[in-house]
Amino acid sequence: MINVLDNIYEFSIAILLLCSFFYVRQLKKTKRERKLTTFEFAMYLITQIAIFLWVGSFFLLRYGI
Repeated sequence: MINVLDNIYEFSIAILLLCSFFYVRQLKKTKRERKLTTFEFAMYLITQIAIFLWVGSFFLLRYGI
């Protein structure tokens, strides 16, 4: 049961990360077309920071780098 929950947890993280990448990509496209609103710009920064923090923590926890 624990293994199933671990697999579901890791799968959900992968989906969230993939959606975050697509959202940042869409915001970059919007940024080229027009100026981002304050909310869009905040989401753009927060999403990028969250992705980098997750990648950093993943490597630290998984590989002890």
